[in-house]
Amino acid sequence: MSTDRNRETVGILLAGGRGERAKPITLKSPDHIRSKALIPFAGRRLVEWVVDACREQGIRRFYVVTHGLENRTQIKLLLGHGERYGVDITYSRSRFDRYNVGSAGATLHNLEQWDLQGRALVLPVDSLFDFDLGAMEAAHAGHGALVTVAAVRRTAEEIAGKYGVMRTDDDGLVQGFVEKPDPARLGELFPRTTVDPEVTLPTNAGMYLVDCARLRLLAREPELFRQSYQRLDWGQDLLPWLAARGLPVAAHSIGRLGDLGNVPDYLHTLGLVLDGAYEQMNRLMARPDVASPRCWIHESSLRTKDDVTGTTLAQKIDEGSVVIGPGVRIGREVEIGPGVRLDHADIGDGAEVREGAAVVRSAVGESAVVGAYAEIEDSYIGPMAEVCSERTRPARLERYSAIGDGAMLWPGSRFCGVTIYPRLRVPAMTGVPAETELRSADDILNWV
Repeated sequence: MSTDRNRETVGILLAGGRGERAKPITLKSPDHIRSKALIPFAGRRLVEWVVDACREQGIRRFYVVTHGLENRTQIKLLLGHGERYGVDITYSRSRFDRYNVGSAGATLHNLEQWDLQGRALVLPVDSLFDFDLGAMEAAHAGHGALVTVAAVRRTAEEIAGKYGVMRTDDDGLVQGFVEKPDPARLGELFPRTTVDPEVTLPTNAGMYLVDCARLRLLAREPELFRQSYQRLDWGQDLLPWLAARGLPVAAHSIGRLGDLGNVPDYLHTLGLVLDGAYEQMNRLMARPDVASPRCWIHESSLRTKDDVTGTTLAQKIDEGSVVIGPGVRIGREVEIGPGVRLDHADIGDGAEVREGAAVVRSAVGESAVVGAYAEIEDSYIGPMAEVCSERTRPARLERYSAIGDGAMLWPGSRFCGVTIYPRLRVPAMTGVPAETELRSADDILNWV
């Protein structure tokens, strides 16, 4: 490998996870899971945003760690070998799938297979990062680090029981890791947090800049070599192992991390992106069509007439019969009825939002239908799903309800925090407890 190629930073995308926490977003049918990389997000697939974000900062070569036939096929059909994106993409070999059970183990095995010697940015495909690669590279070089961990600073209240914390020295080198401490443990390890609740601590964002050659040498040590053939994760296993041996692991703060691994985090991150909180996404997305309120409306949707009044969306906006609030993205060929209210909503291509409906802090997938007078708040509606609703029997979804691809809800349905798997036909129901998952017709019968 040439010296020039050794000096560049390559991207390693960890795309082998099954996306269990993100169901039903990661389900195409009750028994067919789509790759986390192909989660729809703001009009594109998530991995496309990840590739573009890295390419914008100079990465031109990518290596994708996949796992299994469906995962590998889905990603490769979308990305190919990178021609459409102006990059070069190589995929892990299927014979390594049995070893790709841990994020760090998968990285180590494939570093060797790909014979990588220089720097690599290792990152998952189920998160969005707001980061400056140049600053991260400078910090990495300044510390002589083996691994530089992208860190997001959070308060003790944000961390408690949810995030792992890094203990660092004054120079920013990591001394140890604390896995999801409770409030008492946080106060004991970091007394300042009990005095000042605004004090922030570095948490692991799950993105790493690594020195490939040095890491490959370490991977040959018997203990690490053996563990890499069992299960070896970055956060739980490899990084604590490195820090415990005094190897240089640095922490570098980045702007933001948006986790899309479950429905609440997905909707929260989507709302921040639509509000303009991610500087990098602001550069990658088209400029808003309207600055205030900040929104994107595709011209084909402005020309589309609804089947009630026969007027276009542009006419309804002008006359005030449709209210578009901030943080709204409307894709291509979307039909919007009269009396509709949208606020912090992402409406996919070909969707329909019918008369009198309200969609707030929610996502509506491609070709999905939101029925008349439906009230959708803090919820996800998958592609081709239909929420039937009528003036006298309106449907209501709230508090992170999620409707899978192609599912249909009858008028009068009211769900709070309920998950419905793809392609189910759900009669009008109320009173189903939050966090219930309706996975099959038998599950539905339990609540009818």
